[in-house]
Amino acid sequence: MGDILVGTASWTDRTLLDSGWYPQTADNPEKRLAYYARQFPLVEVDATYYSPPAEATARLWADRTPAGFTFNIKAFSLLTGHPTRVSALYKDLRPETEKKNVYPDDLPAQAYEDVWTRFLSALDPLVEADKLGALLFQFPPWFTIKRANKQYLLEVAKRCAPLRPVYEFRHASWFDGDNADETLAFLREHRLSYVCVDMPQGHRSSVPPVLAATGDLAVMRFHGHSDKWTSKDIHEKFGYHYSKRELADWAPKLRELADSAGQTHVLMNNCYRDYAQTNAKTLAGLLDAG
Repeated sequence: MGDILVGTASWTDRTLLDSGWYPQTADNPEKRLAYYARQFPLVEVDATYYSPPAEATARLWADRTPAGFTFNIKAFSLLTGHPTRVSALYKDLRPETEKKNVYPDDLPAQAYEDVWTRFLSALDPLVEADKLGALLFQFPPWFTIKRANKQYLLEVAKRCAPLRPVYEFRHASWFDGDNADETLAFLREHRLSYVCVDMPQGHRSSVPPVLAATGDLAVMRFHGHSDKWTSKDIHEKFGYHYSKRELADWAPKLRELADSAGQTHVLMNNCYRDYAQTNAKTLAGLLDAG
């Protein structure tokens, strides 16, 4: 069985800071990251979805964590086809528009290329420190299974090489009927890592909890089962605390998943107060006990 690293998506959420999970001595960003890194070997940076990172920030992340710590980085929204705030773009690449949000086609071709280049190069300090795990490409609910989108998955892999992208889908078409076998076969053929999910079902964005390793890295993200999944309030959307019984049911499934991969990353994305941190600690204990 390959190594299993357990962590959470974010360590800076406002409600987490208010929850009391951090000791009072962890009273600044440097101390909070250092404390988090003593509890878990892995973290996912979600802030990079909303705004591309600065190289100086990535260097601080590398400097403030111990050897062997791993950062997964969520891809900037523009690179996954999500609406992107003009104000989030690099100042010199912002198009002249009255729109608040833009898509890739709203930028000149060279500006789009520059966004890719700058996003990836900003992660160099993590690469140099051997602390960059994966780049999470979470696609929008309208990213359906079709040839053009499959080609984009290959394009992303080529652009990111030698870095490692992993892919999370938010449209049921990828796993409708026979499409499930087609999707997994395509990913395996090209050694692209699929992101398994646990999430509410019955929505347009719902993907079933299919556990499969399609590359050398397997990734599992837990989004919870909030009955307010469609809420625009992110804390209502992800505010779900897994019971120990639920996590105990997942432990053997995750060990089986890890049997098919060189390494497995498990991330709690139920980011409200200390839900993710306490659930991650419980799950890590269950996996160790197995």
